[in-house]
Amino acid sequence: MHGSGTASEGESASRSGVDQEFLALERELAVFLRRARAQSGEMAREVHPELEPAAYGLFVRLDDTGPQRATDLAGYFGVGKATMSRQLRALEDLGLVARDPDPADGRASLVRLTEEGRDRFRHVRDARRGRYVRKLADWDRGEVAELARLLHQLNSRAEA
Repeated sequence: MHGSGTASEGESASRSGVDQEFLALERELAVFLRRARAQSGEMAREVHPELEPAAYGLFVRLDDTGPQRATDLAGYFGVGKATMSRQLRALEDLGLVARDPDPADGRASLVRLTEEGRDRFRHVRDARRGRYVRKLADWDRGEVAELARLLHQLNSRAEA
């Protein structure tokens, strides 16, 4: 009888330990995401004072992938076509993105960064990277690589 009580206590402690690990993960991710949202807003305004925070993510995506259809961008970000059209129109009005006919389908267009949009974005991105280098200067390069690997793994699973 004592053995079954111990097993039950062990299972409870194990579950509690896992719960504590996942609670700690949730807490740290919440802080990280709150700061990331605030930084995206700041970086978007650094690209251009009239940009809303979501615009920075569009710059990252277009710089990484090259020209994209607006519907593909909307799907990637999980927003509706109308929301994406509004965001892209604002960027077009500022001369930061342009639309070109899609060679695969003349009825569709591809959104791309303009030279000015790319230059502004990369200037802000490089400054942000410099801040990361300074903040993590006392980290071992292997730790930085491991953090990047783990975040990539988490992001990949979230997209699946």
